[in-house]
Amino acid sequence: MRHVIALDVGGTGMKAALIGADGAVLHRARRVTGREHGPDAVVSAILDFAADLREQGAERFGEPAAAAGVAVPGIVDEANGVAAYAANLGWRDVPLRALLADRLGTPVALGHDVRTGGLAEGRIGAGRGADRFLFVALGTGIAGAIGVDGRVEAGAHGFAGEIGHVVVRPGGTPCPCGQRGCLERYASAAAVGEAWAAAAGDPDADAAHCAKAVAAEDPDAVRVWQRAVDALADGLVTAVTLLDPRTLVIGGGLAEAGETLFTPLREAVRRRVTFQKLPEIVPAALGDGAGCLGAGLLARDLLDTTDGMEVTP
Repeated sequence: MRHVIALDVGGTGMKAALIGADGAVLHRARRVTGREHGPDAVVSAILDFAADLREQGAERFGEPAAAAGVAVPGIVDEANGVAAYAANLGWRDVPLRALLADRLGTPVALGHDVRTGGLAEGRIGAGRGADRFLFVALGTGIAGAIGVDGRVEAGAHGFAGEIGHVVVRPGGTPCPCGQRGCLERYASAAAVGEAWAAAAGDPDADAAHCAKAVAAEDPDAVRVWQRAVDALADGLVTAVTLLDPRTLVIGGGLAEAGETLFTPLREAVRRRVTFQKLPEIVPAALGDGAGCLGAGLLARDLLDTTDGMEVTP
C-alpha cells in the first residue's frame, strides 16, 4: 500500500503519521526530541524516528514510504532543505533534508512548522476552498502562513508570515527580536498569561485562566483581554491591507478560548477596516495535528500529482 511519512518536530516532542494513498491516517506515533542531550541528539532522534516509521510501513503495508515530509521550528531554508536555526533545539545549519533522504532512501520535503500547519489548514482545514488565506497561530509567540492557491509562501529568505514581529505599539514592550512593541508581546498566549498573572497576583495564572475570568465578567480580566484583542486586531488589519486574504484562520492556544476571543476580535477588526474588504475570521480546525498533516501534504507534493493522493484529517 502506497503511503508517506509525516513528521512534525516540536521543541520537546515529535508527532508522526503514516498516511495512505486514500488520505487515511494509517498510523500515529509520538516521541520525545531529547533536546536536553544537545542538538546532535535531536537530529539523531529525528533520523531514528523516521527510520522506525519507514520500517513499520514496510512491514505493515508491504512497501516502504514513497516520500517523507518533515516540519521543524525556527528558521528554515525550505528550498535547500536546511534547518538553519532553532533556539529551542539548539541547532544551526542542519542539512536535515539530505540526512533524512540518505537514511530513508526516499524523497524528503522540509518545511517550517507554522507554514506547514497553515498549509494543512488552507487545503483541508478551516481555510479549505479559499484562494487566499492567512493562518495565524497564537501560541508562545505569534507566527503566520500566507496561503495562495493551495500553497504557502515562504518568502525570499524564509521569513514570510512573521506577523508576530509587526510593531503594533511603537516604543512599547521590548521583544527578544530586538524591536519594541511587537504584536506577540501583546497578543500571544504567553503575553496574555503574563499580563493576567500580574493583574491577578497569581504567578501560576495563564491565558486559559484569563479567558475563564473574562467569561465570568471579571473586570481586570476583561481589561487584559481587550488589550490583547485590540493589539491583535491592529496587526491583522495591517496584514489584511497588505495581503487582502479571503479568510483569516486563527489557531494556537489562545484560539481555544473560542467565541470569548472570536466575538470581540471580529468586531475589533470590523471597526478598523475602511476601504479593505473584511475577510472571514474563523478558528483553525485541525488542532495540534495540523503540522503533521501538513508534513504529509509536503510529502504528497513530491509525488506525481496525477496519482490521486491527498491527505485528509
